[in-house]
Amino acid sequence: MLTTKRLWLDRDQPMRERWLKFLKQNNLQPEEVDYTIGIFDDGRLIGTGSIYQNIIKLIAVCGDYQEQNLLTSLVTELADYLWTNDITHYFLYTKPENMKYFTSLGFKRIIETDTVAFMERGTPDLEDYLSKLTEVKAEAKEAGAIVMNANPFTKGHLYLVETALKQCDHLYVFVLSDESSLFSFEERFRLVKEGVDHLSGVTVVPSREYQVSQATFPAYFLKDQAAEEVAKSQAELDATLFKEKIAPVLDIRIRFMGEEPLSKVTEIYNEAMAATFGKDMELVVVPRLQSEGEVISATRVRQAIEDKNIALIKHFVPETTYRYLTERFTH
Repeated sequence: MLTTKRLWLDRDQPMRERWLKFLKQNNLQPEEVDYTIGIFDDGRLIGTGSIYQNIIKLIAVCGDYQEQNLLTSLVTELADYLWTNDITHYFLYTKPENMKYFTSLGFKRIIETDTVAFMERGTPDLEDYLSKLTEVKAEAKEAGAIVMNANPFTKGHLYLVETALKQCDHLYVFVLSDESSLFSFEERFRLVKEGVDHLSGVTVVPSREYQVSQATFPAYFLKDQAAEEVAKSQAELDATLFKEKIAPVLDIRIRFMGEEPLSKVTEIYNEAMAATFGKDMELVVVPRLQSEGEVISATRVRQAIEDKNIALIKHFVPETTYRYLTERFTH
C-alpha cells in the first residue's frame, strides 16, 4: 500500500540519509528545501518532492513505479501545500523529458537547457513581466544591460554603469528583486536609481524572479558554499533565460559584468554566460574598480557597516548611498 507523508529532514537524520541516497540514485543534487514529502511502499521510499519558498524541486520517482503517475501525485500535493500558504504563483524544476506531465497540470514552460526545465504556474508570470519591460523600452541602436544586487550600491557599481554607458546607447540596470540580502529590494532599488540619476540613457528596472533569483540561481546566494556542479547548471539556466526571453524584448546586444576575483560562484556565472551567449550576444567583463590597491565591493562596505567604520564607508560608496547609510545606521 502506498502512503505519502512529510519528511522532517532537519529532525530525522536517518530519514535524511535515506532521502539523500534516493536523490543520488536519481541523479539529483541536494539543495536547500523548506518542505519535503515522500511516497512509501511498505516503508520503502519510492518518490519524493520538495519546496523551497515558491519553488517545487527535487522531484523523483523510483523507476519501478514510473507507470503509476506518482509525479502527478507529488506535484499535486506540493501545489496544495503552496495554496494553503497563500502562494499562488510558483515555479517548478524538472528534467526536460518530464515537461509533458507538468504541462497537463497547468504549468507553462519558461526555459530549458540540456539538463533542466524551468516551469511556472499562476500569475503574474513571465509574460506579464515581459509586457512590463516593453513599457520602458528605449529607442537605441546598441542597448546594453547590467544585472546587479547592489547590496548596497557602491562606487564600484557606479563605475560599472559609467563604463558600460561608453559602449552602448542605452543601458538597462536590472536590480535583483530577491529578498536574500542585508538591504531590502526597495532599499537597493532606491539606491541604484539615486546613484545613476545624474546619468542619461539609463533605465533601472526590477529583475523579478527571472534573473539571479532563488528561483533561477539559488546557488548565487550561497556563494562558495554552493556545490560547483549545481551552480553551473543554475548559471546556465539563468543565462539562457536572459538570452532567449528578456534580451529580445529590449533589443539588448551587450551584457556587462564586473570582474569577480572574490567569488567562485560569480566566476562560474560569468563563464556560463560567455558559453551560453556565444556569438549571439556580447559579454563584456569590466575590471573591478580599486582604491589604494583594494577592490571596492559591497561585501567590504557591509563589513565596514558592521565595524562602524564611517571613513571606509564614505570612501567606498557614492554620496547618495552614504547619505542613506548615515540616516539608517545613525538614528
